[in-house]
Amino acid sequence: MIFEQIQKIICEQFDFDPEQITMKTTMEDVNADSLDLYDLAQSLESAFDVTFHEEDLELIKSVGDIVKFIENN
Repeated sequence: MIFEQIQKIICEQFDFDPEQITMKTTMEDVNADSLDLYDLAQSLESAFDVTFHEEDLELIKSVGDIVKFIENN
């Protein structure tokens, strides 16, 4: 459920099809720079009622990392 919501947000923001986004998809795979990651974090904060700090964003390398962060917060 969490993965599917994250997948939808990423697809909307980066113009990808859902089947292209997996748990192993990296931020490099979706061509996300630091500003894109910040925008994505804002969308995820709204959707999941979590807060990403700058140090959290530095640790996020893949969709799986995002899922783990949200599950743990």
